[in-house]
Amino acid sequence: MENNFYQFSATTLQGKEVKMEEFKGKAILVVNTASKCGFTPQYAGLEELYKKHKDEGFVVLGFPCNQFANQEPGDEKSISEGCLINYGVTFPMFSKIDVNGKNAHPLFKFLKKELGGALGSSIKWNFTKFLIDTDGKPVKRFAPIVKPGKLEPEVLQLLK
Repeated sequence: MENNFYQFSATTLQGKEVKMEEFKGKAILVVNTASKCGFTPQYAGLEELYKKHKDEGFVVLGFPCNQFANQEPGDEKSISEGCLINYGVTFPMFSKIDVNGKNAHPLFKFLKKELGGALGSSIKWNFTKFLIDTDGKPVKRFAPIVKPGKLEPEVLQLLK
């Protein structure tokens, strides 16, 4: 069980504790986000991908992080408003976390261990994406430069 996505939980921007097992049976894309990053416009692509496939069992989970060039300086309320106002985000967004270092969220420690990146397992920048299959197994990691639309074939593969 220890190698499973569903063992984790996280707190939403609204302060609600959510167990990842609520997403059992879905294809999941976990993304560390930031509202002042060059990649921030990817929120729109993530939302589009989510809206297009959520009824087939796909979900995007956003985790704001301020570990890269102070690009997520705001509190939960300003992050939430920014996502909604600027990008119409409706997928679940969680409260701000660390993805690297000793205070990294356990979920990200797990994802990095399961899917090390090209430059070692640590996350190098905002909008690193982790795709998790319908059994809770991390299957692929995508660099920040990979646009959400490019993930669609991979998502569809998992939804079959």
